[in-house]
Amino acid sequence: MSRFLRALARVLYLCCRIAFLHARNVLFRNNRTLRAEAEADKAPAAQGNAEAREFLAANSAKGGNMSQDAAQEAEGVRKAAEQGDAEAQRNLGWRYEKGLGVPQDYAQAAVWYRKAAEQGDALAQNNLGFCYDNGYGVPQDYAQTVLWYRKAAEQGNAVAQNNLGFCYHTGRGVPQDHAQAVHWYRKAAEQGYVGAQYALGHRYSHGQGVPEDDGQAVFWWRKAAEQGHAGAQNFLGMSYAKGLGVPQDDEQAILWLRKAAEQGNAEAQNNLGLGYARGEGVPQDYDQAAFWWHKGAEQGYASAQYNLGWCYDNGHGAPQDYAQAVLWYRKAAEQGHASAQFCLGYSYLHGEGVEKDVAKAVHWFRKAAEQGDAQAISTLRELGQEAPSVRTGA
Repeated sequence: MSRFLRALARVLYLCCRIAFLHARNVLFRNNRTLRAEAEADKAPAAQGNAEAREFLAANSAKGGNMSQDAAQEAEGVRKAAEQGDAEAQRNLGWRYEKGLGVPQDYAQAAVWYRKAAEQGDALAQNNLGFCYDNGYGVPQDYAQTVLWYRKAAEQGNAVAQNNLGFCYHTGRGVPQDHAQAVHWYRKAAEQGYVGAQYALGHRYSHGQGVPEDDGQAVFWWRKAAEQGHAGAQNFLGMSYAKGLGVPQDDEQAILWLRKAAEQGNAEAQNNLGLGYARGEGVPQDYDQAAFWWHKGAEQGYASAQYNLGWCYDNGHGAPQDYAQAVLWYRKAAEQGHASAQFCLGYSYLHGEGVEKDVAKAVHWFRKAAEQGDAQAISTLRELGQEAPSVRTGA
């Protein structure tokens, strides 16, 4: 009988232990690091920061998750955090940051991230660095940003390594140092962090911190592209289109451009439209070209706006409509697109889609000419206007 009771007690102990582990998993399963994903051809991590701001603002507007279950979970986490459990402290910070079971409060988020970070929790160190990076709950302080990113990065945290690489790339909180940027991007990239892979591809493409190497750029873009990174898919597609780092292959170019375009990448949508317009890798199809250019144009991508204007101007892929052509040329021209500026000037000069206005025509021709547009320079001279000389290479 005693043997039976001992066996029963053992079973009950195991059941309780499993229940405890399950509850602990429920409490901590949602703990995610704040991240600043590198978008290197603009400014690595800037896009990631913007995405985080948008998410935080949207979450704030919704008031977070204040359900009874979330509140109970938060209370359980708080008890563990107040007893000094670093993981619970980080999790409580995350809950304050997201408004899960507690009122959203960035200052409290930073307080609890700091408690965990000071105990050496790498995820909390990265998150606290991110708070300083963006001024969430603490005054914006790039020196503190770098301090906390570095602590996490030196523990091997890939997100922090990526973020520290961004700091060195842009000179944020440290002197700009492309070699150090590459050092940290590589550490994160080798752990499979997709944003760092994308960023490292750009460093090789531009020869920043490493010798320029299109093959290595393609190598890292492919790794990111295969993880679904739209920017990397776009650049991998363009590498195939141009034969940079890989044999030129229009069909492979279209394959990767389409993947990026279907994710909403505006540059890829423009490039895919060009493929259809030129019949490169796909049969020539102006309807499809206009379709993809319209998608890119609606996102504000200047080249797509110009190309869509061209469709309306010439009746390719869209009914000829000079007013619509002017609308899209203007959007691109106002962003500084030289060809769009010339076309808008031409529309004013000839009264196509707008009332004829030579002064406005000259205005737009001059803007295009200042960027070296040869047609604009020639047209200004034909109109008896001063124009800059066409600059040629040495």
